[in-house]
Amino acid sequence: MRANTVIMIVLAGVFGVLAVVLANIWLANQRSALAQTNEIQRDTVVVAAVALKFGDTLSADKLREVAWPAGAVPAGAFKTTEELLTKDLPTGGGTKQALQSIGVNEPVLASKITGPGQRATLSAVLGEGMKAVSIRVNDVLGVAGFVFPGDRVDVLLTRTVRDSDGTDQSFVDVLLQGMKVLAVDQVADESKDSPTVVKSVTLEASTKDAQKLTLAAGAGQLSLALRQAAASKGETTERVTLSDLTGEMPADVAKKQAELARQAAADAAAAAERQRAEDAQKRADDKIAGLAQAVDRVGSKLDELGKVKPTPAVATAPEAREVVKYVTPEPPSRATVGVFRGVKLETYDVPRQP
Repeated sequence: MRANTVIMIVLAGVFGVLAVVLANIWLANQRSALAQTNEIQRDTVVVAAVALKFGDTLSADKLREVAWPAGAVPAGAFKTTEELLTKDLPTGGGTKQALQSIGVNEPVLASKITGPGQRATLSAVLGEGMKAVSIRVNDVLGVAGFVFPGDRVDVLLTRTVRDSDGTDQSFVDVLLQGMKVLAVDQVADESKDSPTVVKSVTLEASTKDAQKLTLAAGAGQLSLALRQAAASKGETTERVTLSDLTGEMPADVAKKQAELARQAAADAAAAAERQRAEDAQKRADDKIAGLAQAVDRVGSKLDELGKVKPTPAVATAPEAREVVKYVTPEPPSRATVGVFRGVKLETYDVPRQP
C-alpha cells in the first residue's frame, strides 16, 4: 500500500471523529437553549383575529389571546379580551372602536382604540395639544389624490406681491414641513389605498401652525408636497422666485416687463393713428364722389334746357302797319357752371353740348 493512501485514510478518520464531536456539542447547546426557553415566564396579550380598520367596532369574535413573553409585553397591551372590551367603560356598557388600521395577530394597544365613551372621530386621533385644520386643494395641488391619511406632507405657499416700484413679484415659500394628514375629504381611514381626487385635506397642527394655515389660505395659493414615509426631519429651505426659473435678476425681469408694456402702448397708438387716417381718407373720397355727382346733375340739367323748343311767334292783326318778327336767338356755345366746395363757390367754363 502506498504512503498517499495511508495518509488519506488517517485524515478521513480524524475528520469523522471531529464531525461527531462537533455534532454532539451542537445538540447539547440546543437542549440547553430549549430548557431555558421552557423556564421563561409566559403571559397573554390580546391581538386582532381579523384585520381592523378605522372605525371598526371591537368584539370578542374579532380578538383573541396569544402567549407572550412576560418581559416583552408592549406598553398599552391588554392581557384578556374581557379586559379590553370592558375596562374603564361606564356601568351601562358601551363599545370601543379602532382608531387606526390593525393587522392580523397585531397586538391591540390602548393608543389604537377609543377610550371610555369615545367614538372613532378625528378628535380621538389628535395628539395632545394638537388641532385639526382643513385646507382646500384640487387634483393638482393635492398631489393628484395620492395623499392618504397618515402620510406626511409639506405645505407650500405661492403668492404675488407688488414692490415699491410697482412691479409684481411672484414667489413660493415652504410654509410648514412634515405635517401629518388626518383625513382627505371626510375619509380618515389609513387603510384606504386607492387614489381619489379630493377637495380638502385635514392636517394635524399646533395652534400656531393652525393660525399660519388659516392666514395663508387667504394670502395666496396652498399646495402639498408629499414627503417620504421615513423622512421625519425638516430641511433647510429658501424662497423660489421667477429669477430662479429664468436665471435673471428681478431688475432684469422688471425691465423686460416695462419694455413689453411700452411696446404694447406704441403698437396701440400706431393702430389708432392708422384708423384715423383711414377714416379721413374715406370722408375725402365721399366728398369727391358727392361733387362728381353734383357736376353730373348740373350738366344733365343744362342739356335738358338746351333741348327746349322756343314758343312760336303770333302775328298781330292786319291793320297794324309794322310787323314784329320774333327770332329765336342762337344758344351760346359755352356755359358757366358753379360748384360749391364747402362754403367757397368755384365756377367752371364748360362747352355746351348740342
